[in-house]
Amino acid sequence: MSPSGAEFIKQIKSEVEEVDPSDVESLLRAGESSNGHGPSPRVAVVDVRESDELVSGKLPGATAIPRGFLESRIEATIPDRSQKVVLYCASGARSALAANTLVRDLGYEDVVSMKGGITLWKDRGYDVEVPFAFTPEQRQRYSRHFLLPEVGEEGQRKLLQAKVLLLGAGGLGSPTALYLAAAGVGTIGIVDDDTVDVSNLQRQVIHSTATLGVAKVDSAEQAIHALNPEVKVVKYQTRLDSSNIMDILEGYDLVVDGVDNFPTRYLLNDASVRLKIPVVSAAILGFEGQLSVFAPYDGPCYRCLFPVPPPAELAPSCGANGVLGVLPGTMGLLQATEVMKLVMGTGTPLIGRLLMYDALEATTTELKVRRDPECPICSRPPEDIAPEEMGVFPDYEAFCAAAG
Repeated sequence: MSPSGAEFIKQIKSEVEEVDPSDVESLLRAGESSNGHGPSPRVAVVDVRESDELVSGKLPGATAIPRGFLESRIEATIPDRSQKVVLYCASGARSALAANTLVRDLGYEDVVSMKGGITLWKDRGYDVEVPFAFTPEQRQRYSRHFLLPEVGEEGQRKLLQAKVLLLGAGGLGSPTALYLAAAGVGTIGIVDDDTVDVSNLQRQVIHSTATLGVAKVDSAEQAIHALNPEVKVVKYQTRLDSSNIMDILEGYDLVVDGVDNFPTRYLLNDASVRLKIPVVSAAILGFEGQLSVFAPYDGPCYRCLFPVPPPAELAPSCGANGVLGVLPGTMGLLQATEVMKLVMGTGTPLIGRLLMYDALEATTTELKVRRDPECPICSRPPEDIAPEEMGVFPDYEAFCAAAG
């Protein structure tokens, strides 16, 4: 006569090693002290409950693999069969069965089941990591993203939790801000000290006739919230300079460079390299635009590309030379695309590459950009970059004037 379900579970539990939640908590704590976050690389914690059970929370750093998919997914998650694996479920029954399967059928060498499951873990008062949950409105708003395997729920979650700083709410910042807001970027910071002028409306599509004379940061906030009220907008109605740049950039995941002068770009480069914040940079003039991503220490920085600024006659401003109204829209959308790729960790960003676009000829050219081993900025460790070494950043106004 076959054993009852309760007897079968009891038999399985006698064949696998069970550990107390206190032992697992010690393992997690040891992992945090050794690498600063999550379980130690030599300890894998796997939650074998069903997906709908995860809404109540899971162990910090645990990977969720439902029991029914364990055999097909565990090898991709834990390829090293000698690695220590901790399994848990709601009460300890399913994890014991799963542990038995890993050892007996799949050849894993060091597998344990957590006694009492997450129920006992919570009763002991240990930390629980509550997973991100989309609201019904978010599921509807971002439904087309969920259909893309390269985005999906994980990518959308990253977008909603991202913090992106826009330098400028002008031609480049306008389309970038609108599309990042539409995509669901959770926090958008905007730095701009200007007000809306009628001459802006030919290309700065985030503003309107109704906001003439209004501060651009306020006008941009109105347009963003009209499109997506959930986006948090942080406004900096100021001019970026050496006295405030470190405070403003601190805490952001990415910076979108839409500034229109070399001194500020060099200043931005110093600060972003020091803080290790990637910059998605674009420039426009007339009918031509260029775009690159400067990821500190993963590729070249802005000074690697432009060791010294070009003479003023070769780099006039849009105000002096003019710009095709749709060109900043084209380049700003490319910036928004690069931001989303970086946030989601998908695709191949323009790191180490310079994309040049000619609107009149409808052509693009791509140039390789390499790190300069003698670069005055990124050849040094971040802690050696100003302001600490001199108290202030270099005087880039004078530097660019001298080069011109």
